[in-house]
Amino acid sequence: MQIAVSGGKGGTGKSTVAINLAIALGEHYDLALADLDVEAPNDHLLLGVELSNEEPVELFMPRFDYSKCTRCRKCAEVCEEHAIITMRDGTPFLMPNLCSGCAACEIVCPVPGAILPGKKLMGHTYLTETPYGFPLVTGKLLEGEERAMPIVSRAKKRAQALGKELLLVDTAAGTSNTVSKALEDSRLIIAVTEPTPLGIHDGELILRLAKLMDIPAMVVVNRSDLGDVGRVREIAERYGAEVIAEIPYSENVIRSYVEGKPIVLSDYPEAGIFREIASRVVEFLGGGE
Repeated sequence: MQIAVSGGKGGTGKSTVAINLAIALGEHYDLALADLDVEAPNDHLLLGVELSNEEPVELFMPRFDYSKCTRCRKCAEVCEEHAIITMRDGTPFLMPNLCSGCAACEIVCPVPGAILPGKKLMGHTYLTETPYGFPLVTGKLLEGEERAMPIVSRAKKRAQALGKELLLVDTAAGTSNTVSKALEDSRLIIAVTEPTPLGIHDGELILRLAKLMDIPAMVVVNRSDLGDVGRVREIAERYGAEVIAEIPYSENVIRSYVEGKPIVLSDYPEAGIFREIASRVVEFLGGGE
C-alpha cells in the first residue's frame, strides 16, 4: 500500500506531518518513508539522521563518434527536446542542458557506434535507517540540474523495492509532473494546507489533481488559527475530501525541532492531533497490526 503527503503550497508543514505520521503509523504497519521532494529534501533533518547508502542517478547522454557519423541528421530530427543541432554539413552537436536522456537518437542512428552511450550524473538516492523503526529513502537532485523526474522515479523505485507493508511518500510542493509521479499508486493523499489566500488557492490545486488521478484525499489544515478554515472546508467538500485535522499555530512545534524530537513522541498537546491523523489513516486503510 502507498499513501502520500502532499500540498500545493510550499511551507505548509508537509514534511512535519509526514515524519510524525510515519512514526505514528509505524505502530500499526511495517513501513518505509520516501522523501521525494528531491530539490529540497528535509525529512532526514527533521528525523535527525545523516543520509547514507548513496547511489548515483545517471542520465543517458549521447556522445558522437564523428569518424563514423554520416551527417544524416536523423538524430536531430527525432530529438523532441531539440537538444541536438546540426551544422550546414549535418555534423551534430549536443546541448546537454536540453537533453532528457530518452536515447531516441541512438535508436534511430543508422550507423552502429556513431552514437555512444555517455552518462551524466543527475543526483543521488539514499537509504537511511532511522531510530524510529523504519527506513527513509531520499532523492536529492544535484545542484544546478533542472530535471527532477529521474531522481523522483529512481528514489520511488528504491523505496518500493524494500517490499514494506506500507510506503508513505512525502512529495514536493505544487502540482508538477514530478508530484504526479510521486502520487502514482497512492490509495490516499493527505493534503496539507493553511487557511491563507495562497494556501487555499494551492490547496485547491492539489485536491483537483487528486480528483483527476482518482485518488481519495483528506485535508490537514496547519496554522488553522491564522485564517479562514471555513473556506478550506468549503473547497474540500467540493472535491469530496474531508478536513480531518486542524493544527493551530504553536511554538511547541518549534521547540520539538530544537529538541530534535518529533512532536508526536512528546508530551505536548499537539502530539494527540498527529496520532488522530494516523488513526484516521489506519481506519481508511482497513486497520493494521
